[in-house]
Amino acid sequence: MLVTILATIFVFSVIVVIHELGHFITAKITGMQVDEFAVGFGPTLISRRWGSTLYSLRMIPLGGFNRIAGMVDDNGVEDDTTVEIDKTKWFTSKPVAARFLVMVAGAMMNFLLAIVLVWGIYWVEGTVSISTEPVVGATIADSPAAQSKLQAGDRILSINGNPIQQWDDITVALANYDKEVLTVEIQRQGNRISKSIIPHVDETTKRVTMGIYPVQKTHIHSFGEAGKLAVIRVGRLSSVMVQGIYQMIVGKTGADIAGPIGIAQLAGQVASLGFSSLLMFTAFLSTNLGIINLLPIPVLDGGHIILLLLEAVRRKRLPERALMYVQITGMVILGSIFLFSLVKDILRLL
Repeated sequence: MLVTILATIFVFSVIVVIHELGHFITAKITGMQVDEFAVGFGPTLISRRWGSTLYSLRMIPLGGFNRIAGMVDDNGVEDDTTVEIDKTKWFTSKPVAARFLVMVAGAMMNFLLAIVLVWGIYWVEGTVSISTEPVVGATIADSPAAQSKLQAGDRILSINGNPIQQWDDITVALANYDKEVLTVEIQRQGNRISKSIIPHVDETTKRVTMGIYPVQKTHIHSFGEAGKLAVIRVGRLSSVMVQGIYQMIVGKTGADIAGPIGIAQLAGQVASLGFSSLLMFTAFLSTNLGIINLLPIPVLDGGHIILLLLEAVRRKRLPERALMYVQITGMVILGSIFLFSLVKDILRLL
């Protein structure tokens, strides 16, 4: 339980604070006043003011936020609690291009974080590829293969007379022989050996198996190579996520999403595998957050970006009442998604 709590705090804090840092940095660069940059939520534990910005550490360590002077809040009303009255530094007083940069920067920082994390993992630990050769990499304890004394390095030549050329041939050859005695021909250190094995259906994969893993090869990369592979990995992951969201929207796949409880469970499970696994999971969620925030839903960054594009075309802002209705619509949509994901989490627990 403690591992799950700490892993959840780490993951949420890192990806949300980095996201808000993107907004903060670009707001400062474009001359906007940031009234507060906070790590965490709830009551303030520690705070200090540098210049016009209050930096604070809050009690609930799950993310953070920053208040940009004059930015429209969730109720569609401009925030007038800024310390400085100079409205030339307000969000709404800046050109559309500056506001667009600030809104898109959060998601860009999430993508950058994902690339940096994957880059570091690939550089330090390398990447792992799975061999397609029909060679045993390892056996599962108490499996049919282990009971028949198969060893790492054994090359499978045939199963019940069916020749095996590559790893996928093993699955095909076993498909119709649940709990039947099979003759498996292997090559071990140049010698041809015959083994009798009784495979069975795996409860997880629902496929007939004899309990073996393929050979895994670790590839070490230079700093530059690791960076290139990280960009490719995050790019492909983003593409898969976007396709998945599209398929859910058009009804081609079920809306199988995880809420805060599900994410916390996954964080705990991944953390138990090691810190590098937790970092890779953080990169995955950071990419996910970046994509979600760019969706054209009011309240999210993507919704603000759409409004900015409309303002650029119209050469004037939407009426305040229209902005209010847009924000309310966005809150309803996000609230519905949150409740749906929460119900899915609870059903998984049950």
